[in-house]
Amino acid sequence: MTSQIEDFTKYLKEVKNASQNTISAYKKDLMKMQSFLMAQGISDVSKITETSLNSYVLSLEKNDMSPASVSRHIASIKSFILFLLKNGLIKGDPSERIKAPKVIKKSPKILNEKQIVSLLNQPDTNTNKGIRNKAMLELMYATGMKVSEMTNVKVTDVNIMGSYLTCGDKQERNIPFGRTARKALKAYLDIRSSLYNNTDNEYLFLNNHGEQLSRQGLWKILKGYAKEAGIQDINPSIIRNSFAAHMIENGADIGVVQKFLGHTDISNTQIYLSRNSQNSREVYMNSHPRAKRQ
Repeated sequence: MTSQIEDFTKYLKEVKNASQNTISAYKKDLMKMQSFLMAQGISDVSKITETSLNSYVLSLEKNDMSPASVSRHIASIKSFILFLLKNGLIKGDPSERIKAPKVIKKSPKILNEKQIVSLLNQPDTNTNKGIRNKAMLELMYATGMKVSEMTNVKVTDVNIMGSYLTCGDKQERNIPFGRTARKALKAYLDIRSSLYNNTDNEYLFLNNHGEQLSRQGLWKILKGYAKEAGIQDINPSIIRNSFAAHMIENGADIGVVQKFLGHTDISNTQIYLSRNSQNSREVYMNSHPRAKRQ
């Protein structure tokens, strides 16, 4: 089964042009499935049955895996099975009747505008490192990019004069940014060549060694500044959530925000509408003279 999983990941990379993060996630899920099936005496893909897959899914649920994670594992399995079918390695689809558990979308965690301002003001722009970090944080909030997109942005992707950048793994999209982010980016680009020895590196944000900044490196920087700002439980997704929520709260069309975020399904963007509706209700209840309780 190992060779088929390797062939599948190669297919994802070379044919489907999937991102490295997607490929790694699929491979991790399938290797976990393989370990379970081999413990059941199943080492050949042709021996995989609906019963064996159901047993695997039940084992995930019994180990308190979240519905979202179980759904992701099932999606990985179904994609793998489809690959096996297309290549004639199995005759039927043992995953056909396996259903993913219902996932209840939780309201995304959002920082309010005061918290965002406090966070973005933390970097010391009297230092070169602070100038870089200021540009990075401002760009995160100005564009709502994923952390993987942030670390993969290249210098040539940024149009300072036009105040927009190009990003995206599968489908490129142009995202504008405002004056504050533009000013921070310009200040960083002005000192970037003197900040690193490796000035030929194409990536916009580099670490102290002049190499591409990693996702872990960005997260560490963010957590440090969040701690200084008194913000608990921070991660890059919260900045992305805050970008989307604040845009919608201030009147942005949901379709526009969907494009900025790179969502293929608008239902993924609509989760920010529910929060906006709650806020609107609070404003109404506190403002309308006939809405106040007697």
